[in-house]
Amino acid sequence: MTRAESAESWLLQRCGRWSSALLSGFREPFPCCRCSCRRRLLSGIMVCFRLAPVPGSGFLLLCLVLGAVSSYALELNLTDSSNATCLYAKWQMNFTIRYETTDKHNKTVPISDLGAATYNGSFCGDDQNGPKIAVQFGSGFSWIVNFTKEAASPSTYLVDTISFSYNTNDNKTFPDAKEKEVFTVNNRVALKIPLNDIFRCNSLSTLENRDVVQHYWDVHVQAFVQNGTVSTTEFLCDKDKTVTTAVPIVPTTLPSPTKPVVGSYSVVNSNGTCLLATMGLQLNITHDKVASVFNINPNTTNATGSCQPQTALLRLSSSNIKYLDFVFAVKNENRFYLKEVNVSMILVNGSVYSISNTNLSYWDAPLGSSYMCNKEQTVSVSGAFQINTFDLRVQPFSVTEGKYSTAEECSADSDLNFLIPVAVGVALGFLIIVVFISYMIGRRKSRTGYQSV
Repeated sequence: MTRAESAESWLLQRCGRWSSALLSGFREPFPCCRCSCRRRLLSGIMVCFRLAPVPGSGFLLLCLVLGAVSSYALELNLTDSSNATCLYAKWQMNFTIRYETTDKHNKTVPISDLGAATYNGSFCGDDQNGPKIAVQFGSGFSWIVNFTKEAASPSTYLVDTISFSYNTNDNKTFPDAKEKEVFTVNNRVALKIPLNDIFRCNSLSTLENRDVVQHYWDVHVQAFVQNGTVSTTEFLCDKDKTVTTAVPIVPTTLPSPTKPVVGSYSVVNSNGTCLLATMGLQLNITHDKVASVFNINPNTTNATGSCQPQTALLRLSSSNIKYLDFVFAVKNENRFYLKEVNVSMILVNGSVYSISNTNLSYWDAPLGSSYMCNKEQTVSVSGAFQINTFDLRVQPFSVTEGKYSTAEECSADSDLNFLIPVAVGVALGFLIIVVFISYMIGRRKSRTGYQSV
């Protein structure tokens, strides 16, 4: 049985009578693929999805029309009225959205399994408008890419803008959102591509705008396909030119590496320095039963963030770490603590590893002070992801003149730990003395109780 036949059999089982009708109605040859799902989006424009290798899943039939997609490994082929390919794109993507909750905290939600999608509004372009890819999915999500030609440079075109919209009225994704409305973020890309080349970027690319982080990888696109034939000449993104693969976090079963270098990080707003952190960080990851240990190098790590009256964010990023967020919150109006950790990073296989925990309770200290712990501590984000800290000191609120306030030490550092055995010894000694004195008093009373006759 051929792959196409196997895929058709799989589709008939999963999509039922509707897919059977589609398949029986579209047996004629088609430029995109044989035995493929397809749908007429606009007058004279067709979209089809063909067999595409998906990492870890063998060959998967991408039948978005029937809503049978479980991951966003997409391959899109737009054809014009003569069935000639006019736009080709293949890519993978996911999103991370941060929003404010009704209790005035920030929460981060990953969007990676986007469910059934439609492509209403996608078209090949005309004399007035350039090509466009428009994707709608989930409950109120929309993603649009616009392409334009440059009049001054007819041999090139631009990936002009990318916009992403989400609707916080979706109570399943944003159950406790403070603001219920549609939000849109627009990113100006202005990436110039030769007209006759297909753009390729296997490396991870990130767009960050306000509260949305967009990740793309395994991208192949040609927006102006010439003569109906997708080019075999690749135009590489800068990351693919300089590296063949992302620098991996190497799996290991060896003992943990040496103690990480201690780095100093800060966040600045309009009032000056609002957050200070000094610490050595070691990440422990277990993925597919493989353990990895990774020390963060502060010399190659960038620190950003934000400070609000009730919350503060420290975001670290590097070539492997797209973001490592430490979110602090105020509790009882007089103390702060580490409430949330979010991470997204590149694993050894090039995939994106993301995890979040919004219900932590570490590094508790009074407002107006800093928290300090020189001994090694472990922040358990999940069973598969932990952060070891060394020589930690952090102050996310009430920083004055860019300096730490008086520190509240962790119990492991406290000098009281050394006093405990001394106190126990003193108490035992005192108890022995009390018993001895009681014994002597008792003996003296017993002697005076007998008189001579």
